[in-house]
Amino acid sequence: MQAVLNFPDLSPELFSISVFGFEFALRWYALAYIAGILIAWRLGVMALKRPALWPNNKPPMQAAQLEDLITWIILGVILGGRLGFVLFYQPGYYLSNPIEILKVWQGGMAFHGGLLGVVVASYLFARRYQIPVLSMADLIAHTVPPGLLLGRLANFINAELWGRPSELPWAVVFPGPAAQDCPGVLAGMCARHPSQLYEAALEGLLLGALLLWLAYRRGAFHRRGLILGIFLAGYGASRFFIEFFRQPDAQFIAPGNPLGLALHVGGHGLTMGQLLSLPMIALGLWFALRARSTQ
Repeated sequence: MQAVLNFPDLSPELFSISVFGFEFALRWYALAYIAGILIAWRLGVMALKRPALWPNNKPPMQAAQLEDLITWIILGVILGGRLGFVLFYQPGYYLSNPIEILKVWQGGMAFHGGLLGVVVASYLFARRYQIPVLSMADLIAHTVPPGLLLGRLANFINAELWGRPSELPWAVVFPGPAAQDCPGVLAGMCARHPSQLYEAALEGLLLGALLLWLAYRRGAFHRRGLILGIFLAGYGASRFFIEFFRQPDAQFIAPGNPLGLALHVGGHGLTMGQLLSLPMIALGLWFALRARSTQ
């Protein structure tokens, strides 16, 4: 008999309260967002308070300005993440039901869209306050991995974004009819890759540790664009690799396309996540290779 792990008895809600007949709940995913933003803020403040980390011993902005930047970034994440999900993954459905776009509480956010939202918001902020764009981008990039780590852990707790069927000893039997819809496998026995945990380890722990080491031990902030480039390339490469184990979105799966490839020829191709990661990898390598010392 296949050795698998049963999904732990976890609730997506940390707690819930009822007020005047309305139910209010704090979900793990929301807590992950809040904690990720707070950690990013503290990492940013810590870096800005160490002038020696920056070119000419001059941080790109004041620590007080970071609070305003965080507000801009939150708006960029929400708007970009939602619009990215709508345009990249389910454009047909949302074009037919435009009011559904506003229902963000029902889920549906795309990291690549959120990243574009952060880029736009940060660029506009830098232009408005005359802040060096690449130095600010490096500052932001080195604070992101903890949020990615917490977000993927929340995905696991929510039993969502699970992986493809697997017979590995650490494969997890996720609850729900969708997770248990495996051809030839009895319901309640379909085990899958815990791809959320794979992403947490690569995009959160490994990439985060690398960026902190480069920033604090290798003087990477002195080479404008280096941290940004490594983050983009590192995330893109991690996501591209994880897509081999992650279950694709249902709208891409068809009888002739069981792997859910967004671009395929003769049974081979790329998922939507991989297609969106390729430009990140290329852009990240470009930034990293052109980074020059400003000392």
